[in-house]
This record gives sequence, structure tokens and C-alpha cells, in this order.
Amino acid sequence: MSLQYFYFIIQYSAKREAGKEAQSRTGKMKLEVYADRMSQPSRAVIIFCKVNGIDYTERKVDISKREHLTPEFAEINPMKQLPAIVDGNFKLFESHSILIYLACAFPGVADHWYPANLFKRSKMHSVLYWHHSNLRRAADTYVTNTTILPALGHPSNQQAAAEAEKLLFSSLSKIESFWLKGDGPFLLGRNQPSIADLSLVCELMQLEVLDEKDRERFLGPYKKVQQWIKHTRNATSPHFDNVHNILMKVKEKLKNKPLMEANHGGALDIQKRLRSGI
Repeated sequence: MSLQYFYFIIQYSAKREAGKEAQSRTGKMKLEVYADRMSQPSRAVIIFCKVNGIDYTERKVDISKREHLTPEFAEINPMKQLPAIVDGNFKLFESHSILIYLACAFPGVADHWYPANLFKRSKMHSVLYWHHSNLRRAADTYVTNTTILPALGHPSNQQAAAEAEKLLFSSLSKIESFWLKGDGPFLLGRNQPSIADLSLVCELMQLEVLDEKDRERFLGPYKKVQQWIKHTRNATSPHFDNVHNILMKVKEKLKNKPLMEANHGGALDIQKRLRSGI
């Protein structure tokens, strides 16, 4: 069997299965998305649904109130993490798996989000797998330990923050020099965004809560990364900004942190105000 014929069979089978899945959704209950918009992967899933006109119900799970650790939510996701979805009798967690499922199961999602082409799809998978062990681990650990935990009055791990800082610079450098290599403005040199673009840019948006000088220290050297964030934001407008609105509110509260400490009782008040935005 030639490689071309093998490739054709795989593509044909994938399209046929996607068609069956779309048909099987007829009559199902509305998709439920369990999310906290302060969660980067939660935002990616919500934006994807909005951009692609997927009808869904958002079930808010407040991480700051530890609602993701309840027995009720464990019935949805035994790992007790966000996001998660319920589609009829089907339950799924892990944001990348969710995005892939949504792209395949719902009719009308443009091919550029998750290409039917096996080679393009495999390249996209390589970005998604890289993301979890590099950019996500770095950005989440750094922001949590330098900004979120101190603002909530919790102890932070400075050693973890220092290690995450190195990995974050390394990750941004690889995005700039490798993943954004090509003629197009999106990952892998493509001309339209994919689920990988959305997932990684939502991750980087978490840097918005950093001090402006700190954020500029990370993103300033990487002009292609800055343009890529802008292109992804514009391609998913107005939903991108709407879904990130809660993050921007938290950013403002953290920006005014010294004023809060002086006028409203210090760390306890910051904790209440930050959580009110979450």
C-alpha cells in the first residue's frame, strides 16, 4: 500500500467518523461547559465555543472557593480540574482533548481550527503536547508564585518561581524562533488560527496580572510573539476580550494593591477584592 493511498484512507475515515459524530449529536441535551474564567484553559474552551457558534451552557466552578474539589464536581471530572464538559452522557476533561472533541463533533467548525489533513493535524498535536510541559508549566507556576498567592495572603515558593522564570524565557524563545517560523502569522506558519493558537495565547494572557515591568521583561524581546497574540485576539474578536474581562478586572485590582493596603486593611482586603473578581 502506497503512503498516498494510506493517507487518503485515514483522511476519508476521519471525515466519515466526524460526520457520524455530528449526526449522533442530534437530539442530545445542550453541551455543558464547567469552567472558571480565571483558568487559562477554561477561557480557551469558552472562546472556541463562542467563536464557532456552539450552543452551550456555562457551569461556573469557583476555584477560589474550592468548588472543583467537591464530590459533586468529582462526578464530572475525577481529577477535580477545570475545564470539563458534559455532552449528553459523554463526559470529558483536559482542555486540549475538549477542543479536539468540539472541533470534530460540532458541524460548522472551520477546518483551520483542527485540520482534517493528517500531516497538519499531527504537527498541531506536537505544539499541544509541547505546551503542557513547557509554556503552561512555566507561566502558570511563575504567575501563581509571584502574584496570585501573595495577593491572596498565601505563602509562595520562590525556588519554583525562579525555575519557572527560566523555563518561561526558554518557552517564549522557542515560540519566537521555531513555532512561529513561516510566512503566516499563526503557529506553524499558518494563515488562520488553530486550537493550538487559542490554547497557547490564553496561557500567555495570564501574564497580564504581572507588574507591567515584569510583563514587559518577558514579552518585550519577542516581537513575533507579541504580534501573534494580537493576531489571535483579533481573529477571535469580540469574544476573546469579553471572556478575558474578568482577568482584566483582577489586573486592575492587583495594580492598585498598594492603595488597597493603605486604605482598606491590608492583605485581608486584597484577598476579598481579588476573590470578588474571580
